[in-house]
Amino acid sequence: MFREMRRKEKLMSQAETVTILKEADYGTLACMGENGYPYSVPLNYVYSDRTIYFHSARDGYKIDAIKKNSKVSFSAVNYYKLLPEKFDTEYDCAIIYGRAAAVTDEQEKRKALVLLIEKYSGNYQAQGQAYIDRAIKAVSVYKIEIIHMTGKFGR
Repeated sequence: MFREMRRKEKLMSQAETVTILKEADYGTLACMGENGYPYSVPLNYVYSDRTIYFHSARDGYKIDAIKKNSKVSFSAVNYYKLLPEKFDTEYDCAIIYGRAAAVTDEQEKRKALVLLIEKYSGNYQAQGQAYIDRAIKAVSVYKIEIIHMTGKFGR
């Protein structure tokens, strides 16, 4: 169903790929946009149990695209080094394929928001909980259930 990686010597294990998904600062969501054009957007996210979570406004371009076609791709890079003298770049990346959907269960939504606070605002747990309590009704949380993932060493 999914194409094998051409440069097998650069293929990461699933555990190494998960490490990238856990450690990268941001990722890029790719979905099918309007008029058959792909649409990709960087976003904050968190990985948990073969699932990518991200928060969003209730509507907008990416939400419309996901509603139209839930098949998405997501990539994250946690290491890169420019090699100008070699006209090259080293990077370690993870690429996933999955289906995106709104999180409708209140407990799962709260869990995802707590995980996002822990990842991006770890020193502000109490303020983060208060923020979640105030914003939980207004914010949307989406998840990507991972169907396939690969990681690639760039070194």
